[in-house]
Amino acid sequence: MLLIPKATLSPPHLFCNVVKTAHQNPDLNKNLNDIFKAFEASATGARSEAKIKGLFADFDTTSSRLGASVTEKNTRLSAILKGVASLDFGDFQSSHIDIFGDAYEFLISNYAANAGKSGGEFFTPQYVSKLIASLATFGQNRINKIYDPACGSGSLLLQVQKTLKDQTAQDNPTEDGFFGQELNHTTYNLARMNLFLHGVGYDHINLHLGDTLTAPEYKNAKPFDVIVSNPPYSIKWVGSDDPTLINDDRFAPAGVLAPKSKADFAFVLHALNYLSAKGRAAIVCFPGVFYRGGAEQKIRQYLIDNNYIETIISLAPNLFFGTSIAVNILVLSKHKTDDATQFIDASELFKKETNNNVLTDEHIHQILDVFASKQNIKHFAQSVRLDQIRENDYNLSVSSYVAPKDTRESIDINELNAKLDQIAQNIDHLRQSINGIVSQIA
Repeated sequence: MLLIPKATLSPPHLFCNVVKTAHQNPDLNKNLNDIFKAFEASATGARSEAKIKGLFADFDTTSSRLGASVTEKNTRLSAILKGVASLDFGDFQSSHIDIFGDAYEFLISNYAANAGKSGGEFFTPQYVSKLIASLATFGQNRINKIYDPACGSGSLLLQVQKTLKDQTAQDNPTEDGFFGQELNHTTYNLARMNLFLHGVGYDHINLHLGDTLTAPEYKNAKPFDVIVSNPPYSIKWVGSDDPTLINDDRFAPAGVLAPKSKADFAFVLHALNYLSAKGRAAIVCFPGVFYRGGAEQKIRQYLIDNNYIETIISLAPNLFFGTSIAVNILVLSKHKTDDATQFIDASELFKKETNNNVLTDEHIHQILDVFASKQNIKHFAQSVRLDQIRENDYNLSVSSYVAPKDTRESIDINELNAKLDQIAQNIDHLRQSINGIVSQIA
C-alpha cells in the first residue's frame, strides 16, 4: 500500500539528494519549505488529497527557534537531516517504515516527557497505552475499526493495532482503519504523520480536526468495536449554555449534561454512544468523576442502572507526563452477562524511575488476568452487585469497594503488656537501689 499519493515528486525533492548538499546549501531552509509544499500539492486531485492537505502546516523552517540567522537555521536543519541519513534502515522497505515510525514516536514521547503539562496533553505513555489497548480489545480477534474521540498524537490508535497483531498474528486485524478527532491543529498533524510513518495507508486514516463534544465527526461511521481515549481532564465546555445539547442522542439518555466546568462525562457519554454492541471502550478518567455529586452522580446512575460499566481501575500516581494525578481507567461494555461492576486497585503496581513511575509488562499482565477472570482478590479486586452500588448512592470510587492493605506494624498486645511489666519491675529495682544509696549518704 502506498504511503504517498501516486503523483510523483521531482528528483531534487528526494531525501537522498537533499542530504547530499545540505551542509553547503545556503537556501536549505527555503528549499525544505518548498519541498513540503510540493509534497502536499502532489496529492491535489488524488483520493489522498484531504488526508495530505496541511500535513506540514506547522513545520516552519524560518522560525527563529532554529537560529537567529539563516546560517544558524541551516546548520541545525543540516544536522537533523544527516542524523536521519546515518540511521541503518536495513534491506527492506518494511523495516524503513518501522524505524521511521518508532523514531518519530520516540521523539514525541521524549518531548512529552520534558515539555511539562503542555507536552503531556497529547501523548499517552506507551505502557499505559498498552494496558488501555489490551482492555479495549479483550476477547476480540478482528474488529471493524478503531476510534479515539480525543486522539492526540495517535499513539493509542497505533497501540491498539499493535496489540491486535500480537494477539492474533494477523497483519491487518482491522478492516476499516483508524478514526479519530483532535481539537489542537498541531497535535492533529502529529497524529496524521505518526500513522503515516507507521505504515498506515492514507485510505485507512480517518482523522478530523475539530471539537468532538460540540461538532462530532463520524456519526455515519459508528458503531465502533474498539474505542480508546485519554481525554483532557475536567476541562470546561459549553454544556448547558447550549440548550440543544440536552437533545443530542449522545447525552439525552442520561437526562443531564456534564457540568460546564468538568467535561469528563461528556467524553464518556460520547464514547458510549459510538460503541458497538459487541465492543469495549477503555477511557482514562479523572478520579473525581466517580464520587462527585450533582450532574455527575446522575450520569453515574444512568451508567450503572443500564449496566454499562464493566470495570474501573485505579492506577498509581505519576504515570503520565505533565501530571502526577493517580487516574482511573473506565471500561464500558454493552454486552455484559452479569449485573456486577468490577473494581481493581492497581495503585501499588508501578516501578519507580527517574521522573515518572512506569507500568511493567508484569504489572499489565496482573491487571489483565484479574480483569479477564473477574476473580475477587483481597485488597486488589472486587466485583460488586449493582444493588450495592445503588445503596452507596452510586459512588464508584475504587477505594469504596476494595479495602487497602493495612500496612501498620502488627502489635502483639500480650507481648507488649509483658514488656511493660518488665520495664515497671526494672524501674522499681532502680528506685530501691537509689533509695539505698541516698540512705547511706545521709
